[in-house]
Amino acid sequence: MLSPFEKVAIWMEAYDRPWGIAGGWAIDLFVGQVTREHSDIEIAILREDQHGLKRLLHDWSFKKVVKHQFVDWGPETLELPIHELHGTHQSYGDQLELLLNEVVNDQWIFRRDPRISFPSSALFLKSPQGIPLLHPAIVLLYKANNTREKDHADFLAVKGLIGKEDQEWLCDALKVHVPGHLWISELQGELV
Repeated sequence: MLSPFEKVAIWMEAYDRPWGIAGGWAIDLFVGQVTREHSDIEIAILREDQHGLKRLLHDWSFKKVVKHQFVDWGPETLELPIHELHGTHQSYGDQLELLLNEVVNDQWIFRRDPRISFPSSALFLKSPQGIPLLHPAIVLLYKANNTREKDHADFLAVKGLIGKEDQEWLCDALKVHVPGHLWISELQGELV
């Protein structure tokens, strides 16, 4: 039986634009093992590629999230603040969450705080199985707001595995986005 990320890799096989598994599954792909249960699967794509993905997944229906409500996504181009889509395969019922990401002048821009950026060329990595994943430092930055127990577990699983430069970037981004967050001191301990 295929794992959720293997299924996504099959669905995305013909997609020739940047993308990657996001959320907790991205952490597990980076770590190289399943560290906890997951309730859903998310992928990150660039906002500019939304229509290309919709054409590729033509046998899916999509709803955009608008003010915490699911609304059918028509032919329009989605702009901020809309960043989340939920897709359902029309025949099999498979589900997929899509997260739209901003890139300006080769820099990924954090939609929650545009002062924070990251080189878009490093936004997606490949797992040992060759499956694209959203950079774990970006995943953790998103998880830092309203941190739950599973988010902290993801942080602990990956903090020592990302390079010093990525640890420094995450530490600095957390200082801007969530000053005083517990992870800042834990990262500073790693950097000593």
